[in-house]
Amino acid sequence: MHHTAVHGGEALITRRALLQHGLSGAMGAMLAARLSGQTPPGTPNARPAKARAVIQVWLWGGPSHVDTFDPKPEAGNDYTGPLNKPIATVAKGMLISELLPLLAKQADKFSLIRSATHGNGGHETAAYLVQTGRNPNDRVVHPCVGAVVCLYKGKEQRADPLVPPYIILTQPQGRFSEAGFLGSRCKPFCTGGDPNAPRFVVEGLVGQATEEQLRARRDLLNRVNSLGRVAGDQPTMQALAKSEDQAYDLILGDSGKLFDLNQEKGDLRERYGRNTFGQSCLMARRLVQRGVPYVTVNYGGWDTHKENFPAMRRKLPELDKGLATLFDDLKERGLLDSTIVWCCGEFGRAPKVAWEAPWDGGRHHWGSVFSVLVGGGGFKGGEVVGSSDAKGEQVKNRPVYPGDLLGSMYELLGIDPESKLPHPQGLRVRLTPDAEDEEKSGGRLKEIL
Repeated sequence: MHHTAVHGGEALITRRALLQHGLSGAMGAMLAARLSGQTPPGTPNARPAKARAVIQVWLWGGPSHVDTFDPKPEAGNDYTGPLNKPIATVAKGMLISELLPLLAKQADKFSLIRSATHGNGGHETAAYLVQTGRNPNDRVVHPCVGAVVCLYKGKEQRADPLVPPYIILTQPQGRFSEAGFLGSRCKPFCTGGDPNAPRFVVEGLVGQATEEQLRARRDLLNRVNSLGRVAGDQPTMQALAKSEDQAYDLILGDSGKLFDLNQEKGDLRERYGRNTFGQSCLMARRLVQRGVPYVTVNYGGWDTHKENFPAMRRKLPELDKGLATLFDDLKERGLLDSTIVWCCGEFGRAPKVAWEAPWDGGRHHWGSVFSVLVGGGGFKGGEVVGSSDAKGEQVKNRPVYPGDLLGSMYELLGIDPESKLPHPQGLRVRLTPDAEDEEKSGGRLKEIL
């Protein structure tokens, strides 16, 4: 439906339509939540924070651990396929895929968990498990780690209060509520768009319209705003005006320029890789540099039931270039010590290759054991935690469950993992599971904290 009014033979855009057109989507909801007067609780008592921000590199679909961070060259062709020549890294004794040579040079900056496990083979349930530390149930929808960081760190750490505290580049991570029972104040802002496009079109923030067109629209809005002139002193109208001012500041001011990757040097953009993933990693660095406490780079395409190895030859070089440059760039700017980087998917993939038709060299879901990369923000680099068996099928030693990893990150962020979350109905919900929750645990990652 077109929202127009006719005046003197001319069609005028109404205030509602103009706001919807120029300030749409999640950004408008974020601004509305900011004006609602809700104040997040203070950070629960914990040891002093080493990390101030998190960059989550989410490999949606589940990458093969055998083809990436836990190679098994002795297992034979039915397990390795053509990727049977792992390479050494700068970390003693750590081998990774031959298709990750740049990450091999950065291995002193990250550690590998080779014994991550939860046993779940469903995309949505496993994604929920890895990001909340809990198995799904009908009673409580738990918030993911990004929403928790948004709750406790969103207000205190941002230099620019107009920039959302929890941002996903560029699409939602799955069919579940990232915020859970914490509600809209902790929902992520998903940018949409493509950071590798000539202009990164951020939903509700950077549109197809030019800056001049947006300023003209605002002038038109002010001219036709008879309601605002009549009821301008009413609290509701004052709040709306404030929201409008903030939204236009976000679009046309310095905050909006935050998403302009053309401000970065061309050679750095090339180092990250001129593709959506590489430029998303660069955008993530810009966001944490501005003070955003939680950023997710959602990098899909890892559900390789069919033709796994051609997919790996396309995707692993992109992952290698983007992630390795992210570590190097954070280090060069003095941000790595205060920024956690964690990279994984919802599970691994079957170590034994499905050579038969119709899979033609594919790998299926595998929740029994998978790998996680963590670095920065207080995590040691160059270490390997746990191991899988000779064929990468089961945990051999030191199982690490999702709650163990998340609890370790909360510790580094200065958030008490044993604190109680504010549930709207007053239910007892701990930040990380305990014995009453009946979730498995191998203990926090003391080896690399």
